[in-house]
Amino acid sequence: MRPGPREAQYSFGERCENETRPVRRRKEPLKRGLEALVASAISTLRARGELDVESVPPVVIERTRDPRHGDFACPAALGLARAARLNPRDLAARIAAVLPPASDVKATAVAGPGFINFTMTEGAFQRIAAEIVDLDAPWGRSRRFAGRRVQVEFVSVNPTGPLHVGHGRGAACGAALANLLEAVGWEVEREYYVNDAGRQMDILTLSVWLRYLEAIDWPDRPEFPGGGYRGGYIRDLARELAREHDARLGRGLSAVPPAEDDDGLLDALIAQARAALGERDYALVADAVLTGLLGGIRDDLARFGVVFDRWFSERELVSSGAVPRVLEVLRERGEAYERDGALWFNAAAHGDEKDRVLVRANGQSTYFASDVAYHLDKFERGFDRVIDVWGADHHGYVPRVKGAVRALGLDADAFDVVIVQLASLWRGKQRVPMSTRSGEFVTLRDLVDEVGADAARFFYVLRKSDQHLDFDLELAKSQSNENPVYYVQYAHARIASVLRRARESAVEGNGLDFGHVERLTERHELDLLKALSRYPEVIESAANACEPHQLAHYLRELATAFHSFYNAHTILSGDEDLKSARLTLAEATRRVVADGLGLLGVGAPAAM
Repeated sequence: MRPGPREAQYSFGERCENETRPVRRRKEPLKRGLEALVASAISTLRARGELDVESVPPVVIERTRDPRHGDFACPAALGLARAARLNPRDLAARIAAVLPPASDVKATAVAGPGFINFTMTEGAFQRIAAEIVDLDAPWGRSRRFAGRRVQVEFVSVNPTGPLHVGHGRGAACGAALANLLEAVGWEVEREYYVNDAGRQMDILTLSVWLRYLEAIDWPDRPEFPGGGYRGGYIRDLARELAREHDARLGRGLSAVPPAEDDDGLLDALIAQARAALGERDYALVADAVLTGLLGGIRDDLARFGVVFDRWFSERELVSSGAVPRVLEVLRERGEAYERDGALWFNAAAHGDEKDRVLVRANGQSTYFASDVAYHLDKFERGFDRVIDVWGADHHGYVPRVKGAVRALGLDADAFDVVIVQLASLWRGKQRVPMSTRSGEFVTLRDLVDEVGADAARFFYVLRKSDQHLDFDLELAKSQSNENPVYYVQYAHARIASVLRRARESAVEGNGLDFGHVERLTERHELDLLKALSRYPEVIESAANACEPHQLAHYLRELATAFHSFYNAHTILSGDEDLKSARLTLAEATRRVVADGLGLLGVGAPAAM
């Protein structure tokens, strides 16, 4: 950009002419400074009466796809031209003509139908490396959403068995999303909703107790029902029950009446088990089963690096009277009605395909009623935003819950659902069976034992969460450039090795010299600097869109830029100033790689 007759140019850390707030650059994305420059220019045109529009939308700055068109592009003129009754390209030229001078902008150009393209100076990118190294805190974070609270509920698997590899993807995506939201200023609470009430817990309790009768060789025990929970973990829980209580919980059952289907048989067996054990011992078995399975789930998640701030019990929700209370709220608001002896939610009026039952004709409330009560409870806890991470089988559930939030008089736009598709396991070209009729399946613990938590966490977020993922076990274990997590971690280890050698060769007591970034003028150096400059934008975009895969892709691109730089240039060169500059660039890259991996829950090894 030509400064015109004025001698002074403005850095993005100073104020621009006609701008009442500072145009920020330091420790902020470069895009922020350009947004403020364009906003200032538009304000100038409006003040002069050369742009007659009632309102101006937020200025958008985009990265150019082709570097021949500069570094950034602004489409502001395209959005304003119609209201201003001006040709977009002519308006772009007017805006460009009154842009305040900025020392970090080398040139501007009007392109296409009305874009303003910006080419930045080398110094604009060079200083980023120095800023990253100078900061005591991670670079690229923001406080944009400071003071606002968000709850992220994820995993929330029914405690009826151990976590399998499908649950692992939801855990990895939810944990990474929570970290990204914190990185842009949100106060995040991570929550696991424990479905510890309802029929599935009765079926689980019955299944373990019947296997317990087998373990103690109780005579005249009923045949294990087809609808019961199966698998080795059920027998393990039963054997643990036998070790702790011996045969004390053995009971005979009266003849089980014939049932039309598995559900009827299960209900009859549950009723007889309750009667035979009595409520006290039945509750003892149920609590032992729940404690054992939840303990295993907690341990598996901890080994996977996923920790929750709160484990929310459905039992507590039910005992608190939250369900009847929310039903009364829906009635009072005219959103619930009775038909055929049941209570229905007016879901179709809120975007669902049909109305939904809240209370069955037999007086039992549905799972949906508990979910409505749970989401009311979330908002009543004062969260500004609520995000649920659900499996793909719950996709059709989104409209009814979102409709219920709206029907309760809450802000439905503050409620988001992230859908996570399952992952298929492959060993090379051979697909790994995920489950069998016996109830056995590949557990998350098995996966972590085989490939490690780092590889699992990174592979799980490689694709957008609502897209199917093929997880190649052999690739995840390989030490090759084709393995994305190895490729990124190797960039960090390479830099750590260079820094160790630099420290060993440094004069004792002097430490490493970081500086002289103006010497970074080679193509590979500038490419790496530009890749680093994108990091704050990637964090913000990934957080706002609830898409952790954006960060995973960025880290691969950053690693590519570093490996190319490393292969093309000698970092520890004989030129002391150049060595200092390249060490600064390497250390800045190491910090961003480590921080990005940390947000994904992946380690940054110093040696590999």
